[in-house]
Parts: sequence; C-alpha cells; structure tokens
Amino acid sequence: MDEVNKNPDLLPNTSLVFDFPEDGCKTVPQVYSLLHFSEETHDTHPNYNCDEESMCILALSGPNWAISEIFGTFLNLFTFQTVFQLTYGPFDPILSNREQFPSVYQMAPQDIYLAKAMVSLMLHLNWNWIGLAISDNDQGIQFLSYLRREMEKNTVCFAFVNIIPVMMPSYLSRAGVYYNQIMTSSTKVVVIYGDTDSALAVSFRMWDSRGIQRIWVTTSQWDVTTWKSDFTLNSFHGTLVFAHHHAEISNFKTFVQTLNPLKYSDEYLAKLEWMNLKCELSDSKCKTLNNCISNASLQWLKVQTFDMTFSDDSYDIYNAVYYVAHALHEMILQEVHNQPVDNGKGHYAHCLKLHSFLQKTQFTNPVGDRVNMNQKENLQEEYDIFQIWNFPHGLGLKVKIGEFSAHFPQGQQLHIYEDMIEHATGSRQMPPSVCSVDCGPGFRKFWQEGMEDCCFDCNPCPQHEVSNDTTVVLGVFVKHHDTPIVKANNRNLTYILLISLIFSFLCPLLFIGHPNSATCILQQVTFGVVFTVAISTVLAKTVTVLLAFKVTAPGKRIRSFLLLGAPNYIIAICTFIQIILCAIWLRFSPPFIDNDANSEHGQIIIVCNKGSETAFYCVLGYHGSLALASFIVAFLARNLPDTFNEAKLLTFSMLLFCSVWVTFIPVYHSTKGKVMVVVEVLSILISSAGLLGCIFVPKSYIILLRPERNSLQKLREKTSF
Repeated sequence: MDEVNKNPDLLPNTSLVFDFPEDGCKTVPQVYSLLHFSEETHDTHPNYNCDEESMCILALSGPNWAISEIFGTFLNLFTFQTVFQLTYGPFDPILSNREQFPSVYQMAPQDIYLAKAMVSLMLHLNWNWIGLAISDNDQGIQFLSYLRREMEKNTVCFAFVNIIPVMMPSYLSRAGVYYNQIMTSSTKVVVIYGDTDSALAVSFRMWDSRGIQRIWVTTSQWDVTTWKSDFTLNSFHGTLVFAHHHAEISNFKTFVQTLNPLKYSDEYLAKLEWMNLKCELSDSKCKTLNNCISNASLQWLKVQTFDMTFSDDSYDIYNAVYYVAHALHEMILQEVHNQPVDNGKGHYAHCLKLHSFLQKTQFTNPVGDRVNMNQKENLQEEYDIFQIWNFPHGLGLKVKIGEFSAHFPQGQQLHIYEDMIEHATGSRQMPPSVCSVDCGPGFRKFWQEGMEDCCFDCNPCPQHEVSNDTTVVLGVFVKHHDTPIVKANNRNLTYILLISLIFSFLCPLLFIGHPNSATCILQQVTFGVVFTVAISTVLAKTVTVLLAFKVTAPGKRIRSFLLLGAPNYIIAICTFIQIILCAIWLRFSPPFIDNDANSEHGQIIIVCNKGSETAFYCVLGYHGSLALASFIVAFLARNLPDTFNEAKLLTFSMLLFCSVWVTFIPVYHSTKGKVMVVVEVLSILISSAGLLGCIFVPKSYIILLRPERNSLQKLREKTSF
C-alpha cells in the first residue's frame, strides 16, 4: 500500500487504507457489524478532501481454506452486494464456484503442476519410496489424487499416507497411529500438504519434538524461515520447499530497514526483533509497542535477521493490493470520461461497477509478473525449489537449489543447481529413499503378491540363466537415440561397441562346464574376435574425434575421408586381420581336449589345451597393439573442446584394458590347471566391465539422472567456455 499511495500514476489523489480487526475471533453478528457503511465528515483542511465514504468493502481472508469458505458463504447470504472477498493462500477449487461464491476472488493460481514438480524432483534424486501427510479436506484429497497419478506414471510408491483430521478431537484419538506409521516406515522422505493452522501442524510439532529425522518436502506455506518461531521443521537433512516462481520485491528490504515502528502498530510488525530498538511489547499478543526511540529505524537489519523473500501468501497479498488499486483506477478513469448516473441505486451501483472491473482486470505488477484473474488462464507453471537447512538448531539457512517449469519439453522441465545443494549440505548427494535396493549381477527382482511396484526381493538367477543387466545400457541408448549425447561421437559405433561388449560378457560361459572339442575351439576364437571388434570400435571412435577437430578445414583431402565415414572401415579391417590370425591358429595347431594329471595330486583334470601357445599370444598381442593405438589417439584428443567429447573416457578405458592384460600374463603363467581358466575368465570380465563403465556409465548418468544436461543448449554453453 505504501508503494501504491506513492505512485503518481496509480490512483492519483487517492490513498488506500486498511483495518485489522482487533480483540481476536469474531462471531457472525460481530463480523456483520464490522461491515457497516457510513459517511463521516471530518474537519476541513485546505486542498484536501477528508470525507470518508464507504462505498463498498473489500475483505482479505486466508490462508485457512475453511475460514475463507465460511466467510464467503456468509457474504453470499447477507452482504455480497457491497462486500467483496479477496483470499490468499493455496488455491481452493470450492471457492472458484461463481454460483456459490459470486463475490470471492482468489489471488493464488491453481497448483495443477505442483505434484508433477515434486515427482520430477523425486526421480532426479532417485527416490521411489515416499510418505505423505495431508489435511483431511477437499484440497488435501485433491492433491493426493494429483500426486498419486504422477507417481504411478513414474513408478514412485507411497510408503504410507497419513490423512490428518482437521478437527483436534478426531486427530487426538488417532495421534499415536500416525506417529507409529511414520516411525516404523523405512522411507526417508515425507511430503506435507495442508493447512498450517490445523491438526496437521500440531502433528508435526509432536514429530519434531520427538526428533524424527526425515526430509520434508512441502510448500512455501510451511516455510520455517517465515513461520511462527515456536514451530520449526528440524530435520538433519533439511526441508525442501516448493514456492511459486516470482521475482524478488526489491524495495521491500529498504522499506523494512527505514520504517519507524511508531508509525505502524499492527501485530505482524510487532513480531520483529524490536528488542534491539529498546521497545516494549504491551501484552502477550504483541499488538502495540511502547517506549520506542522516536527516531528509531531498522537500518541495522541484515538479511540473516529477516527473510526478505516473499512467501506465496505474502506475494498473494502484495498482488491483492495492486489488483484492487488497478480495478479502482480503471473504474475512476471511466467515470471521469463518462459521467456516471446513479439512478437511485446508491452504493449498490458503485459496487456492481467495481465488481465488473474486478472480474476483467489484468495488470503487470512492479516486479514484472503478469497477474490474470481468469481461472482458466491463471495456472501456476513455474516453481522455485528451496532447501532449508536448520542444523544445528536455529541456523535457518535457505538456499534456492533449483526450479521447475512446465513450459519446457518433457525431461527438461526440472533444473537443479548441484553446487547449491553442496553449499547447503556439504555434499551433492541426498540420502536415498527406496523401498528395495537394486539387485546385483547374478540376482533378479522378484515381486510378491500384495507388494508395491517399488518393492521386491532379490533372488539368485536360476541355473543356466544369466543376468540381463549386460543389455540395459544398450536399451537406454536406443531409447534416447535422438538426444545430443547419443548422437555425439557416432551413435552407430556406440551400438556396435555395446553389442560387442554384450558378447564379451557372454564369453566366460564357454569356459564353464565339461569341455568338448567345440567349446575348446570357440573359447579362444570367440574371445579373440569379439574383443577385436570392441577395441577396434574404440579406435574408430577416437580417430573420428581426432579427425573431426584436426582436419576439418575446407580443402583438405582427409576431410573427404571423414565425410565418407572412413574411420568406420577400421573395424572391418582390424577384425579381418584377427580372423586371419585365428584361421592360421586353427589350421596348424588348434585347441583340443587334454588331461592334466600334474596340477593336483591324485586327480586328473579335463582341460582345454590351447594348442599353439605362440598363436594364443599373437592373438593377445594383437589386442594389445590395438588398445595401445586407441590409447595414444584418445590421449591426443582428450583436451579437445566439446561438451560430449568422450576422448577422456576412451583414454581411461584403454588404460584400464591394457593394465588388466599386462597383469594377466605373469599371473597366468604362475598358475596351473583350473585356476588358469579362472584367471582368464576374470580378465575377460574385468576388461569388459572397464570398457562399459568408463565409456557408458557417465553418459547413462546424464541420460537418466541429469536430462537437463542432455541438450544442445547446454552443449553450446559449455563449449563456449
């Protein structure tokens, strides 16, 4: 109101004032008596019109849903013609019924995307096991419906749902049940949604006082930095708050720092820390101030002392004042241009006219946000995400860690500032909240009847079956084949490498069981050819990266080879050479079944003899030469400027590959019998896992968990550095 009254372009020569009802709660007759209309004439002052004329009244209510509904019903029955109600707080679908509440205007937008924003954050943080506590009213049940729908789409499950009665007697009869439910649940994350002035708030006071450590996910109405001092959501892991996105009210800090407490005596301002100004509170309700320094101000006030960020409720009130001001301004302008005719309708005519202006008023507030009261268009699509870190007790650190915008395409709507999470908690990792930990290799998921989709047991894979996690990465890359991170560095080569790695992991199956002539031959030939395809694919990828940056100048002959896909022929040529080596091996001294009577005393072990040791080491040496060539080329291309340049990943993979097989040779020669088979099998598995992990795990991490980085925009941003 201070801004409006000082604005010469808005309601000139007119000032807004407001009344704050005193002496606590009011009965219906008392409220009705407050809404009387009078015309009082005060002393005349030159150049001022000091007549106070009540044409119609605008009442501000909130944030409690039930109270706003009761007050709106009262206005509709008795005084709706001359009293309009503006509400702040979360959007109430009941109050949007124009037939039931014709004179009620809700400042809050509809939160239809809140559930989607919360589930997006859960997926980002790998949470699929969530608790929920809501108020038992229409708003709480509607939010539960939205949240359940979004969770079912993304396989996120409820660990429990506490529907807290609004009335205290009903709550107290089941308080122990709600407490035991949250205490016995394995979830680390609980979503809160409901009235802050209800039994739900009482429930959380009790949970907080008993030291329950959870991550609370909630809305700005439960923001502990601006809430009552006797209620804090003290969590070791902090609280995540979703607030409507809006610009900061830049002048508010200056206003608070320069105001004189003698000028304002309402309860809200009395809650500030006046002790530093040597003020006394007149009573326990902090309604008036006594004995303040006459020229006192709050210039000493720091950001840490008072949160300068408007909550959703405060922002709704801020817009409500401007909403009324703009509607009155438009009405006055029309009356100036078109002389009004009363026709004997008096105050009722003025209020009807104001009512028509309130219905159609749209404006841009001082911070640049568009305010539109059309219910079909007034949708909240953007949210800021804050983390409140209140450990140790009383710290009250509030940090913006991300934002959600429904305007962006699916998969790019959530943006999290990892460095801000680390700033608030000291770590970029949030505690996990899952019903069941993923099964490791050799185990498979087993769902029991009656269990949630997120919960399962891990049972060993049956005999003669293998885990299919060797194929998951390929499925991920095929599904996201049109994204920049898959397209970069030639996705066809990526598919070839993944398929060859699948066969590499399957190679050890040939070493298991009773040997025969076929398996003895296939053991070494399959191992030799499959690994050649994998390493030559790595070589082709490194050559592609290097040529793309070193020889792309117009007119160079090598540029034409790159455009024709010449590096892809490396795979065929290298594999063909290895096939020739294996054919020579099989032609002159192939592997065969042999009996080993010397490795273990008193036992004869049936083994596969490699035939020609020289041929075996030639195949192995050929692998080494390809790996060394790939390592050198990748090392040369490691610092080339590209966001998705995988040269560094290829360098580490080849370094690991070479290390495994260099270690293999002395270990292999120092063992005998079946232990030699184990050493070779382990070397195959470790080197295959090294290639898969070094090259594809970072990419899979971005595709699945950081989709906002998998965009051309982020590619250009990082490349510009």
